[in-house]
Amino acid sequence: MDIHSTTLSSGLRVVTDSMPQAETITIGVFVEVGTRHEELAVHGISHMLEHMTFKGTTTRSAYKIAEEMDNVGGHLNAYTSRDHTAYYATVLKKDISTAIAIISDIVINPLIDGTEFCREQNVVLQEIYQSEDTPDDIVFDHLMSAAYPDQSIGLPILGTVQSVKKMVPEDLKSYMQKYYTCSNIIVSAAGNIEHENFVHKIKDSFASLAIGSTIGYDQPLYVGGDKRTPKPIEQLHLTLGFKGVGYQSSNYYALSTFSTLFGEGLSSRLFQEVREKRGLAYSVFSSHSGYIDSGLFSIYVGSTKQETKELIRVLIREIIRISEGVKNDEVERAKTQIKAGLLMGLESTSNRCIQLARQTAIHKQPINVEEIIQKIDSLDIETVSKAAQVLFQNRPTLAVVGQIDEVLSYEELRTQFN
Repeated sequence: MDIHSTTLSSGLRVVTDSMPQAETITIGVFVEVGTRHEELAVHGISHMLEHMTFKGTTTRSAYKIAEEMDNVGGHLNAYTSRDHTAYYATVLKKDISTAIAIISDIVINPLIDGTEFCREQNVVLQEIYQSEDTPDDIVFDHLMSAAYPDQSIGLPILGTVQSVKKMVPEDLKSYMQKYYTCSNIIVSAAGNIEHENFVHKIKDSFASLAIGSTIGYDQPLYVGGDKRTPKPIEQLHLTLGFKGVGYQSSNYYALSTFSTLFGEGLSSRLFQEVREKRGLAYSVFSSHSGYIDSGLFSIYVGSTKQETKELIRVLIREIIRISEGVKNDEVERAKTQIKAGLLMGLESTSNRCIQLARQTAIHKQPINVEEIIQKIDSLDIETVSKAAQVLFQNRPTLAVVGQIDEVLSYEELRTQFN
């Protein structure tokens, strides 16, 4: 990998990953602000602002933004997470200037017009209603809120109907002025690109962006607990969570490897025991969501009310079993899965662009995939087993949506693990 990094005098960080054989380039603007930075009164504002950047700038209408990108056959997209907001565009290498012009314009000069705001506010409300009607989606929001009660990191990324309805254009303008500054932004690119030339283009295009200052945030406090939402639907959607670790933890890759062998593949223990051997569920998996300073390990399963007691019994049994130790072949297989996923991701300019910015935000400098693979290769069975044992010593978090009558109480759940 041919990675380069430059920090401009304004504090804007520019990182590139050169792929000389690629025909495309992905350019990303990575703003280090997300749900965890929001005040409770306006939570969901990061996501609302992401929407509004596409609704027109001081020089481009919403249609003009779409037309210019379509004219070059490119793709423009964005997403909001709990700790960052990302805007990215993929174009043919000859159209790099068009992509830079559009993406810098929507990030620096969004109009946030009153009429467009009201229209997009309604769009976001529809998105919230849709999410609330999607139980296997909303149950993860409930898991976060139970794991981190009364904290911004535990709030839903979309906001709530109440918080979004309260927003006015001035809220977004103030939020943008505070956070959308050079000190909080990383511009990344991956593809057929020359670093110094790209830095020159970015320096010109982002010259009007305020320098600003780095914004801090509260250290999240994992609490644990439960949240139960009865719904008259056929399936029970259940998530079980435990305190994980952040990206900067020395145990991050050990816990990621454990999650892979426990519930992230067809040969994983959860898939085999819950679905293949007993047919208790169609969908069952584990995951580990990491942030810079914290993380949450979770298990998800969707099943019917009739299978609830047996399902929970099997989940608890498998957690207890795996806490006693993992097998060497499981660890080696999981390590191979993770490494294969990383290497396959290298074929995508958009994946490399986003990961480049993400690694820069976490480690203050871009990290080669080779370095990550070395860390994974260094893991042994003892390290992964220890990570699992520590994980399940934490207070659990439970979130369920659906027919919840047969779900054991939270105190019963804790007793089972004790």
